[in-house]
Amino acid sequence: MVKLHIKKGDESQFLFETTVDTSLDQLIKELVRLYNGRLKVVKLHIKKGDESQFLFETTVDTSLDQLIKELVRLYNGRLKVERLCQEIELLSNHGILLPPNMQGMTEEQVRDLKLVDEYADKIIPSGGFVENPDPVGRRNGQAPNEKMKEVLQRTISEAKSAVSKNQVVADVCMTADIIGDALDKLRGAVTIVYPMNLPPYDPIRLEFEGTEDLSGTQASLSVLEESTSQLWWAGKEMMRDKKLREYIGNNEKTKIIAKLQKRGLGAPSREPVFSEEEKKKMMQYAYHKQETLKKLEVDDEDSYMNSEWSDPQSLKRSFQGLSDIGWRPK
Repeated sequence: MVKLHIKKGDESQFLFETTVDTSLDQLIKELVRLYNGRLKVVKLHIKKGDESQFLFETTVDTSLDQLIKELVRLYNGRLKVERLCQEIELLSNHGILLPPNMQGMTEEQVRDLKLVDEYADKIIPSGGFVENPDPVGRRNGQAPNEKMKEVLQRTISEAKSAVSKNQVVADVCMTADIIGDALDKLRGAVTIVYPMNLPPYDPIRLEFEGTEDLSGTQASLSVLEESTSQLWWAGKEMMRDKKLREYIGNNEKTKIIAKLQKRGLGAPSREPVFSEEEKKKMMQYAYHKQETLKKLEVDDEDSYMNSEWSDPQSLKRSFQGLSDIGWRPK
């Protein structure tokens, strides 16, 4: 056995015993779980409107200004991963983006205007391409082959799962590392298929370089600003100049539902008293109870017919000695 004295900075945290055969990946994950478990953890279930977004762990001593900024970065990071997955999906099906002045044009219009895509012959996916025209005319129709397409599709699936809203149900908390890992995997997959990089105007490249311009797009409506976002809990706005403990007290290991939104939208709707799952269970219970009562009412009306005393022939059989006769075949 090996005994580890774990420190954070110059401050001792705890001792941990392991073996020399333990993988470092497994060891680090275990140490992080132990370290986080020692903290005063508050789990936030973050929603936007009535829709769940992600879970986040923090402490009661966290300032709300810092907390809101962290939550906004995670929220926007998930949006970035989703935008990239959408564009890489199109890349895998229809190839690189056409120059802005050629997008949406037919082949005849391109020929008539003598427009040329200077990147069509320079940026070719690894292993060659397969012709698959883009029905909306945004991409050049030179899609990666099946093997390279599979690399992109598999990575897209992994990235989507990592930042999915289903992680709330799975009780997995969102972190900057999870989002960063998803972005790194997407970047790596695109580099494998397009080692020469994408055109400088391609939204995938712009997203990776952090120079994307979402102004005027539908996607821009969903993005939150760190300085103007608000966090609400129990019908109250949580003010940035306070700490979390000033609203929820010194509760450790507690969980609250908080709503993130843009400034100026007013108070978000309160959480319902019962969740949808609880409502279903209550309705199911009420239905079964109603059916049981109906059955009892029917039984009360004619159940006496099965009683021995209600048989009009019972007295006659008793006098004739025929009441308790048993028989069986020979």
